[in-house]
Amino acid sequence: MPLRFEELDFQPTPMGEISLRRRYDPAAKVDVYEVRLGDEYLMSSLFTVAERELATLALARLEGGTALRVLVGGLGLGYTALAALADPRVTDLTVVEYSGPVLDWHRRELLPDAAGLATDPRCRLVQDDFFRLARDEPQARYDAILLDIDHSPRHVLHPSHAAFYDAAGLRAMSAHLTDDGVFALWSDDPPDAAFEAELARVFAEHSAHPVDFANPITGGESSNTVYLARGVLRDQD
Repeated sequence: MPLRFEELDFQPTPMGEISLRRRYDPAAKVDVYEVRLGDEYLMSSLFTVAERELATLALARLEGGTALRVLVGGLGLGYTALAALADPRVTDLTVVEYSGPVLDWHRRELLPDAAGLATDPRCRLVQDDFFRLARDEPQARYDAILLDIDHSPRHVLHPSHAAFYDAAGLRAMSAHLTDDGVFALWSDDPPDAAFEAELARVFAEHSAHPVDFANPITGGESSNTVYLARGVLRDQD
């Protein structure tokens, strides 16, 4: 019989205690890997459709591109990075993750679905603050920037993240994009008109894509949102 519950790692971080847990889910009949920050649930291997779509939808906008450079903000369980590497055009993937323990889980291969990610020669895992890099170090440029750190633009993990989601923060990040580059953001909330208005101040094109998926816990469907934006308005305020 599968082990019903196991705590694989538990470590303190500046944002709180982070833990990786494995439990057997009798409804889905699979081992589920979950991450918690303190008492807050962050992510689960049971729900990965939107995390994968974050990469797939963004890269689909780069028609005809070759030797693509991609930046992922937030490593998590690795599904966005894996989906990006599944595109043969991606030859350089940088993943910026704030939490040392999360990087450690991947390097120790505690997550079976992401085995090999940390050793893929196209992939570089970096411990740093994505929001600081987006604000202060615009010299590196990418064909796609894929962000999955906060729950949504309105529900952030730390108050310091909030400024990223207004036009000034988005514009600072856009300096990292190539001329045809795509920015993509995962959100746990439905499309947010106020955030889309901020995107419109920075990008010529933007859209919100609800991503529906089966929820074996409820027996129904759940939904996340993927925002896409491109065509930086370089001369705007």
